[in-house]
Amino acid sequence: MEIILLEKVHKLGNLGDKVRVRRGYGRNFLVPYGKAVRATDKALAEFEQKRAEFEAAAAAALVQAEERAKALLGVVVTIAARASEGKLYGSLSERDIARAISDAGVAVKKQEVHLADGALRTVGEYDIPLQLHIDVMGSVKVIVVEEK
Repeated sequence: MEIILLEKVHKLGNLGDKVRVRRGYGRNFLVPYGKAVRATDKALAEFEQKRAEFEAAAAAALVQAEERAKALLGVVVTIAARASEGKLYGSLSERDIARAISDAGVAVKKQEVHLADGALRTVGEYDIPLQLHIDVMGSVKVIVVEEK
């Protein structure tokens, strides 16, 4: 299936690239989420007419992500959780961390939080990476303490 990318997609291409992908990936993810359109003559002509709008929107999203990354510099979030001998009862997931960061003043979605080793299960200090935009990474220091 050939598609035209409407935004930069990781490991696939940039805005305006015409790429070949598997049908399921295109039909079930890229097209419904507005990341691409099928590569037809009509769609290609339409894209070329609106190219400036797409580029302006992409530039605005990049600037906004960079501003959010600057706002996250030096942010330290403390989360109190029930624990015993350093191990949490349960775990802290991306959703819990995103909520704590948002409560600290910078809006973050759970999809932007990347926990490489899975949910946090112990008390301690963690540097949590955040993918704010495909080209912008940020990080936040999260301190997990035992709830009294």
